[in-house]
Amino acid sequence: MNFFLSLLRRFLKQKLEFLAVMFMGDVLDPLKPYVPYVLGGAVAVFLAYIWINRKKFRSASMVAITGIMTALVFVATRIIQINLPTGGYLNFGDTMIMFTAMLFGPVVGAFAGGVGSAMADAFSPYAGWAPITLVVKGLEGLIVGYLTKRSSKPGNLILGGVIGGSEMVLGYFLFEIPLLGISLALTEIPPNILQAVTGVLVGTGLATAVKKRYPEVEDLI
Repeated sequence: MNFFLSLLRRFLKQKLEFLAVMFMGDVLDPLKPYVPYVLGGAVAVFLAYIWINRKKFRSASMVAITGIMTALVFVATRIIQINLPTGGYLNFGDTMIMFTAMLFGPVVGAFAGGVGSAMADAFSPYAGWAPITLVVKGLEGLIVGYLTKRSSKPGNLILGGVIGGSEMVLGYFLFEIPLLGISLALTEIPPNILQAVTGVLVGTGLATAVKKRYPEVEDLI
């Protein structure tokens, strides 16, 4: 039985790669020169969002909480790194990104998620991924924080986490297609899904426990 399942998985993977190359390869090849400009624009938009919300960082509690959560995202991303054949790595920083966003909202979630994760890339052999990570993980924190702000219902937290995690998987995939090619980009999807699922489960569990036991924490910012 396992033998036939293995053959089926291999067959489906080959067909997906063939269809992706057939329908997307020729279309995306001319777009490769524009990837740096798209990435630069995305980074600029992220920084502009932080700048627009700069007044929120004037309080000492906001600065302290943002710094602490950024450090936690950095540590969670760096503490476990499993190398992947594409040149990236599997990590569990998404647990802290989702926890942070669910607890403190979109601004802190975006900053801690983007900056903390990008710093982890910058201080590792994967520094080239830092700008992409800044955008993808920052947007993940923004989405989760926006959708779960001031909500303590596990269902709402899970839904927000699923949507934010889906953005992370899709975001990396879209950046990886022109950089790595369809085949390698497809191999990145399963570990990214694992990161997202872990982030949703652990992040929701931690956020639910803190919101229930210490509801006043959300009022610190």
